[in-house]
Amino acid sequence: MIVGEFMIRFDNISKQYPGGFEALLGLSYHLPRGQMAYLTGHSGAGKSTLLKLIAMIERPSRGQIFLDGVNLNQIGKSKIPYIRRNIGIIFQNHQLLNDRNVYQNVALPLIIAGYRHQEVRKRVRAALDQVDLLSKENAMPITLSGGEQQRVGIARAIVHKPPLLLADEPTGNLDPELSKEIMQLFERFNQVGVSVLIASHDLNLIDEMGYPVISLDEGRLIRNDLVSTGALS
Repeated sequence: MIVGEFMIRFDNISKQYPGGFEALLGLSYHLPRGQMAYLTGHSGAGKSTLLKLIAMIERPSRGQIFLDGVNLNQIGKSKIPYIRRNIGIIFQNHQLLNDRNVYQNVALPLIIAGYRHQEVRKRVRAALDQVDLLSKENAMPITLSGGEQQRVGIARAIVHKPPLLLADEPTGNLDPELSKEIMQLFERFNQVGVSVLIASHDLNLIDEMGYPVISLDEGRLIRNDLVSTGALS
């Protein structure tokens, strides 16, 4: 990808769904490269839609989105998989394959991308080590705790070493102690240069972590701490 000053840039983005529902309205914000930030707002505020637009799961109705200098509006369907290789995505419900063990779940993106066996093994074991699950590589997901399952999902998201991580309510089903551990994992990735954007409703934990916050209300931007980090709103 073309390296840009901003990892993510939204210029006057709106997203309207069939039936007329406006999920996002004239949204503009910039996430600097290498920055970690939180995305907050009530249920239905537009957080998930915003993340889906970055991952090209959805397309905007109006406005332009740039990812690391690339205008996503100009990317055709055939090129979307190549864009997504630069993004790690973590979901609240893990989306693990229960008929495959931990190693196989984490290896799947690399196998799909055509990596050689030796490289797959090297990267999977490194990713599992980063989330403290190397000893569980042969375990089946159903035998793991909720926190461990979420860490498998994170390992799968980072196994291809993406420059950007997106997380949609990654601690929604976890207790406060496990939630903090997961957030500290994201912090560790950010400290080695990965850009991180996390959608979360856990305001107490967000305040404790002390990173910039972007807040949405009914699809509109109502808070943007990134302005003070050097990003322009």
